[in-house]
Amino acid sequence: MLISAMFIWGTIGIFRKYIPLPSSTLAFVRGFIGTIFLILLILVKREKIQWSAVKANLFMLIASGSFIGFNWILLFESYRYTSVATATLCYYMAPIIVILASPFALKEKLTVKKLICVAVALSGMVLVSGVIGVEFTGAGEFKGIFFGLGAALFYATVMLMNQKIRNIPAYDKTIMQLASAAIVVLPYTLLTEDLTGITYTPFIILMILILGIVHTGIAYALYFGSMDNLKAQTIALFSYIDPITAIILSATLLREGMGAMEAVGAVLVLGATIVSELPEKKK
Repeated sequence: MLISAMFIWGTIGIFRKYIPLPSSTLAFVRGFIGTIFLILLILVKREKIQWSAVKANLFMLIASGSFIGFNWILLFESYRYTSVATATLCYYMAPIIVILASPFALKEKLTVKKLICVAVALSGMVLVSGVIGVEFTGAGEFKGIFFGLGAALFYATVMLMNQKIRNIPAYDKTIMQLASAAIVVLPYTLLTEDLTGITYTPFIILMILILGIVHTGIAYALYFGSMDNLKAQTIALFSYIDPITAIILSATLLREGMGAMEAVGAVLVLGATIVSELPEKKK
C-alpha cells in the first residue's frame, strides 16, 4: 500500500504537463476533490469524524492545511518552468530542511552525520539544477528551481507542524487539512485567475479527476492505511520512491533528458536524504 501511494505521487508531474490550467485552480480542485473522496470513504467505512479531536487541534490543522495549499501552488508552478525531475528533486529538499529545523522546532539532536548529509544534498542540488555547466537552460529554469524550493519549504513546515498535532485519527486530520488547503487557495484563485476563459474539455476534466481522486484521495488513503503496520523509519525511507519514479517517468514519457551531471546530482540528493533517515548504530 505504501509503495503504491509513493508511486502515484511520483506521477503527479506527468499529469500536470497535460493539464493547461492555472496552478492555483488545479490546487483548489485537488484539495476539494480529495476532501470529498475521503469523506465518502469514511461514510463507506461507517466511521465518524471525531469533532472533539478536531476542535482541540483546530488552529494547527487550519494553518498546516493552508501551507499545503501554497505548497501545491508552488510545486505546480515549478513543473511549468522546469523539468519534472528537477522540480521533484528541489521539492524533496524538504526532509533536509526538517533536519536543520528540528533542533529548534522539535528540540531534536542534530548529529554530525545529518550535517554531512545536508552538505551532500545541497551539493547534489547544485548539480541537478543546471546552475553550472552546459546543462543550464536559462532564466526560466531558475524560476522553476525557486518555486520548487519554495514548495519544499512549505512542505517541511507542514511536516514539522504535524508533529504538534496529537490524538486525532489520520483520516480526520487529512480531511481537515485538505479542506483548509482548498478554502485558502480558492480566494487566491478567484483574485488572480480569469476562470471564465478556461475551456474544460473532456480530456482536461478526466485529468483533473485523476489528480484529485487518484493522486490525492486514493493516495492519501493508501498512505494512511499502511501506517498501522509499518514503522515510521520504513515509511520515511520508502518516501523516496516518489522522486525516483518522477525522474524515470519524466525521462521516458516526457523525453526530458538528464545528463551525467544531473544524474550524479540526483544520486547525491537521494543518497544523502536516505542515509540521513537511517538510524544510528548502537555501540
